[in-house]
Amino acid sequence: MSHSCESCGMPIDNGRYCPYCVDTHGQLQDFDTRFERMVQWALRENKGLGRAAAEQQTLAYMARMPAWAQHPRVVAAASGQ
Repeated sequence: MSHSCESCGMPIDNGRYCPYCVDTHGQLQDFDTRFERMVQWALRENKGLGRAAAEQQTLAYMARMPAWAQHPRVVAAASGQ
């Protein structure tokens, strides 16, 4: 049965995280690594998006992901700090 990666939302068959969100040991990558890679993805997908807007959108998206919902940077962005 398919479900979603708890870090990025990508459909996966098993486990908590997809191969893109883990390191070589199968552990979830650190926040800064995942954040930057997700921002870069957003910039590639929407050529007209600026860096600041991509970061804002990424933080809003990460707030819906179980792996990141309670991360201090995500919480601060959600509360407008």
